[in-house]
Amino acid sequence: MPSIFAKIKIALFRQFLKFRSTETVFMVAMAIAIGLLAGFGAVGIQWCIRFFQHQFWGAEEFPPELLASIPWYMKILIPTVGSLLVGAIVYFFAREAKGHGVPEVMQAIAVRNGVIRPRVALVKLLASSLYIGAGGSVGREGPVIQIGSAIGSTLGQLFRLNPQRVKIFVACGASAGIAAAFNAPIGGALFSVEVILGDFAVSQFSPIVISAVVATVVSRSMIGDFPAFLVPHYELVSPVELIFYAGLGLLIGLTALLYIRVLYRFEDFFDDLPIHDILKTVIGGVVIGCVGIFVPQIFGVGYHATNAVLHHETISPFGPDLLWLFLILLTLVKIFATSVSLGSGGSGGVFAPALFIGAMTGGAFGEVIHNYFPTMSAHSGPYALVGMAALVASSTHAPITAILIIFEMTNDYKIILPLMISCVIATLLTTRLQKESIYSLKLLRRGIDLFGNREVNILRSLKVQDILRTDPVVIPASMPLSRLIDTFLGCHYNQLFVVDRNERLIGRITLSEVRKLIQDQEYLADIVIAHDLINSQVVSIHSTDSLDQVMRIFGRHAVEELPVVKAGNGKSIMGLVSYRDVMEAYNRELIRRDLVTETGANIQLLEKTPRIEVTKTFSLAEIPVSMRFEGKSLTDLDLRNNYDVNVLVIRRKGEDGEKEEVVPTPKTTVQRGDTLIVLGRDQDIQRLQNQ
Repeated sequence: MPSIFAKIKIALFRQFLKFRSTETVFMVAMAIAIGLLAGFGAVGIQWCIRFFQHQFWGAEEFPPELLASIPWYMKILIPTVGSLLVGAIVYFFAREAKGHGVPEVMQAIAVRNGVIRPRVALVKLLASSLYIGAGGSVGREGPVIQIGSAIGSTLGQLFRLNPQRVKIFVACGASAGIAAAFNAPIGGALFSVEVILGDFAVSQFSPIVISAVVATVVSRSMIGDFPAFLVPHYELVSPVELIFYAGLGLLIGLTALLYIRVLYRFEDFFDDLPIHDILKTVIGGVVIGCVGIFVPQIFGVGYHATNAVLHHETISPFGPDLLWLFLILLTLVKIFATSVSLGSGGSGGVFAPALFIGAMTGGAFGEVIHNYFPTMSAHSGPYALVGMAALVASSTHAPITAILIIFEMTNDYKIILPLMISCVIATLLTTRLQKESIYSLKLLRRGIDLFGNREVNILRSLKVQDILRTDPVVIPASMPLSRLIDTFLGCHYNQLFVVDRNERLIGRITLSEVRKLIQDQEYLADIVIAHDLINSQVVSIHSTDSLDQVMRIFGRHAVEELPVVKAGNGKSIMGLVSYRDVMEAYNRELIRRDLVTETGANIQLLEKTPRIEVTKTFSLAEIPVSMRFEGKSLTDLDLRNNYDVNVLVIRRKGEDGEKEEVVPTPKTTVQRGDTLIVLGRDQDIQRLQNQ
């Protein structure tokens, strides 16, 4: 007799299933929930940063008068102690919280179906706010994005949603985070689509927008309707200024390239140090403290100095005439400080430093331009503003996001044209010189190529041996023309492969070559032999080659069929592969993966009855592997013939202990602890379960 709690649990579960059946209502409700939680997370990290700044320094945002009054040794001690605490927190609780966060979110979407550990949100919030509060030269936007994404992923996992929905929820969390951080909901939504998902064709765009709007409302209600920066009014002094903004785009593009490369050079430097990770973070804190003694503007996110440059305030100790030189110095020192902070293992983002670097570079450029062309240009403030957007655009390869965020902060359409010119030019230059963004480069160095599209990834997972035809028409080199014509008429291939006496491939003969001789067959039948017609420039492949490699060969050589030869056995032919075979294999695999993505993961939701009805006849089910199946390949098991079911995917534990999905091939070996997702008739699935 089930207990009252079991009955309540079953009733709630049934109600949840009914609620989930209304797709639109469910997605909207979840988007609102993610927006609320991510908005609270964004506000929470700001409060935590202020709290730690008060504890360490006695004030917020590192005002110059405060920094001038603090003893030099405290400027070293505070970042060092903060780095020690952050290093320990990250090392012992969640190492994903190390660094700038966004690449970890992108990696979760690319290779882990959007799965992020729930603890990451709390650890990232604590570690980043502590590190920024202690003076770490990083930003808060990256942590806010990772916190929001972790919240979205956690909700997706909690409700046992399929990978596609979990990824959408991760993007909802990211958009909510960036929207709340900048008070810019449109920019937040576009950031998720342009950077996190990397796909403007995303089908579920509405939840992303809803989460961004809700998070913005939360942020405005709790900390006020204020933009991240106090932006001055802008106006175009002269049409000639557009040329200056184009020049600024070129300068910003080169600066962004320097920023990216220095950052990863320092990551490599600290990775190669033969010391404990916590000690590396401490060393980074010491370096930041020493630099901060002479250039205190690099402490924290740097919004105080950025706002000063936007308003054309003189922050240079060298006087107003040398302001441009001091801004260049701040640019270089900030690049160094941020690279050391993140390279050593600190926790924070690269977004705010990019804004700082762009503002200083743009401000320096504007100072020089205004000194030489005072009647045709504005003061340095607008150039600093455009420089901020251009450096974010070029370093993240997200120009649309950068343009919209600045536009939302200014609410001034006059700034759009300079923004577009500088952002596009800077992005084009950076992408021309370096394919990867500041985010995707980190993933590429981990072996994850986001630019490798889905089609290529599918073809790489398939081998020639999976689609090999073992009935190629092979003829001897001595075959006369008459028999050659009869052979072509008796087969469905457009080319025949020619072998020598030792059965080694020496060339091919195409139907078009033979067709030219048909009119003269009466005279040439016993004179011309196969060897006279062969094309010896034949490209062969091996059974272990991927279909991606095969498609490249098809594209280069414009042939319809390729011979497959035995590896290590000269040119002995074992079969062939046609272009049509490759495309059919790709389409089959695409359908199978889509089926698994859309329905297979939902099986986890139905723990009591792990089966989903696909049609009236066929169902999808998840079946644990029995002991008699362990260690055998799918070819050996031959479930299709023995049980009349198809294995679509195998679920097993990965190296990190998390479940992963493996799309099997006939050679895939079943392991202990695996579960098989199979498609078949109900009675056949039941027969397999009872074996």
